[in-house]
Amino acid sequence: MVYFIGAGPGDVDLITVKGRKIVEKADIVIYAGSLVSKEHMDFCKKEVKIYNSAHMTLEEVISVIVKAEVENKITVRLHTGDPSIYGAIKEQMDELGKRNIAYEVVPGVSSFTAAASAIKREFTLPGVSQTVILTRIEGRTPVPENEDIEKLASIGASMAIFLSVGMIEKVVEKLKKGYKRNVPIAIIERASWEDERSIIGTLEDITDKVKKAGITKCAQILVGDFIDSNYSKSLLYDKNFTHMYREGKKK
Repeated sequence: MVYFIGAGPGDVDLITVKGRKIVEKADIVIYAGSLVSKEHMDFCKKEVKIYNSAHMTLEEVISVIVKAEVENKITVRLHTGDPSIYGAIKEQMDELGKRNIAYEVVPGVSSFTAAASAIKREFTLPGVSQTVILTRIEGRTPVPENEDIEKLASIGASMAIFLSVGMIEKVVEKLKKGYKRNVPIAIIERASWEDERSIIGTLEDITDKVKKAGITKCAQILVGDFIDSNYSKSLLYDKNFTHMYREGKKK
């Protein structure tokens, strides 16, 4: 059996209880060594075989899994954050499907939610934004034309931009054209790790702040009015609001 598990954004304790229990019984662990904390390996049994996928090709990963299946072993494919977001798991699952190898996906905490926690913000504020867009700028991996950051920013929703801080000038240029105003923006480097850093600014000054801090990778870009704005309180806890669990007080 193969398990694709989200290890979380960095902090070793942000893996799910289910994910940790499977890691503890795994015979084989293939982990994304460039991003996943090695501390997860401390929870493995002594006889586990560990592979760092940072040095492996897709074919090599599948070869290890196939061999483990023949030997009736449990394989854990440990991905950073949540494996469904920029996890490159579809191509792996397709290869397993071709070989009739059973697998399961265990979700994890994404870096975009860890980043919001780091700056103590809520993406979905009443009267401000009820939509969160997860995206990235085009680099060596292209982005569909209709998903260009400028077009997405024109919606005015909260945004979490992955894998793009190394091109911060280009990101900011597109955001300015899209939002058409000076909105708040935050850069969170290595969210939930011990050396986490956060910078909050606006589209006008964030590029200089990022360059001064020397942040070039492993950072989330969060942008939108949710970072700094007035908002309406939730009706859920309004004393005058009635719902199926509570009768509201009459005004």
